Amino acid sequence: MSLLDQLTKFSKSSLRPTETHVRTVDGREFVESRDEKGRSNLTPVGAKDYGWIGDVKPDLQVAKIRPGLFLGSQDVTVRPELLRSNNVTHVLNVAAGVETETFPDAFTYKHVPILDLPDTNITDFFPECFAFISAGVTSGGVFVHCNAGVSRAVSIVVGYLMTTEGLEFEDAYRQVKEIRPSARPNDGFMKQLKEYKPSK
Repeated sequence: MSLLDQLTKFSKSSLRPTETHVRTVDGREFVESRDEKGRSNLTPVGAKDYGWIGDVKPDLQVAKIRPGLFLGSQDVTVRPELLRSNNVTHVLNVAAGVETETFPDAFTYKHVPILDLPDTNITDFFPECFAFISAGVTSGGVFVHCNAGVSRAVSIVVGYLMTTEGLEFEDAYRQVKEIRPSARPNDGFMKQLKEYKPSK
């Protein structure tokens, strides 16, 4: 039987009742069904659920990029023993809205708030960050972090390697990613890093 034949012989009475599970943007869940007159009925089910599972496990990787240069997430900053065991003396925080100066007597802190948005000009922050990183490396060690240690902090460290070692973007990024596999600057930062030409 052709599709046209099936459509012309179709009868509404052959339809079976069905239920659809619906989740609203605010996390409420309903079962939607229709009564015999075709009116929609929504029946609430279960507790409010936001539709995602939060990753609450701390990311405690202290990724050693170079001697004295470390990269990671903000989770490390509340574990002074991790920082001390790597001879970290300086902590550079490039996250906006994240304060991590938890142990001011033990570490030298610098906060350079950067928004993790593709249109943020990451290279504007290079001089200030690079000066602090160099001071930290000279003093023992510097830990560079943002929130997750994936985009902003990675961009700063990749830019630092490009500037101080004359690496091309691809080499610098590959070396960082081999040590910190979660490294992934946002698309805007990636474009800027590819176009970045350090002054000599």
